[in-house]
Amino acid sequence: MFTTAPGAGGITPDQYAALIVQPVQAGSVAFQIATQLTTDATRTHLPIVQEDAGAAWTREGDEIPVEDATLGEEIVTPAKVAGLTVVSSELAEDSNPQAAQIVGDGLARSIARQVDAAFFGSLPAPAPRGLEAVSSVSTVTAGKKWANLDPFLEAIAQAETAGATLTSFSAHPSDALALAQLKEQTGSNRPLLGSDPTTPTRRVIAGVPLHVSSAVTPGTVWGLPKDRVFVVLRRDVKVDLSADAYFQSDQVAVRGTMRVGFGYPHPAAITKVTLTG
Repeated sequence: MFTTAPGAGGITPDQYAALIVQPVQAGSVAFQIATQLTTDATRTHLPIVQEDAGAAWTREGDEIPVEDATLGEEIVTPAKVAGLTVVSSELAEDSNPQAAQIVGDGLARSIARQVDAAFFGSLPAPAPRGLEAVSSVSTVTAGKKWANLDPFLEAIAQAETAGATLTSFSAHPSDALALAQLKEQTGSNRPLLGSDPTTPTRRVIAGVPLHVSSAVTPGTVWGLPKDRVFVVLRRDVKVDLSADAYFQSDQVAVRGTMRVGFGYPHPAAITKVTLTG
């Protein structure tokens, strides 16, 4: 981790986490709803328990029967996501923390959008595999429009059948609005969705928080158990500065890079609720 422009004291290595990592974590829905793993390795191995070890009632003093668990693994290779912005030399060299924060926030927002686009979608390589490309997830059909919360109750039940507990739902803003406008009954102004007392602007579905991201496909709501979905972040986050390409205009290019991958070791615990029309 280094800076390449002499005198650019506004952005130093010890500020990388505050400028890029923390804002991305706060701005990306993927980081909020999945378990984050931080690693120095180029590849991360996630164990998959395909069949649990056996257990049986045993008399005192008798030998415990041996039955090994059947294990597999999922290999996650974080891919690089990068953002580039050009600022004046005065801004890059300004020691005021607010100046550096403005630059970092812009890069972080761009990177966070790309992380969510990859996580909820199915982008071509080199982007990591997203939810839309994961096979064997559980599915629930909700009909032609959102009419009630029954599909989400079914999603919760399907996850419980797979031995998991949904900890979040994620929807496109248009679907989140349609769900928020559902009323308890005809003629009532009381919304069907509950509210989260810790975050007043967030809604909950049957006690499960509803997150909103424009990266989610309209007509689709994802139900995820946090302990079965992973975001893998490599530690080699960088903020590099260079004035070489912009020498004549006295500007500085600021580049932020981070490497992120996703892991889904238990697809059956993930539920996809979709509209039919």
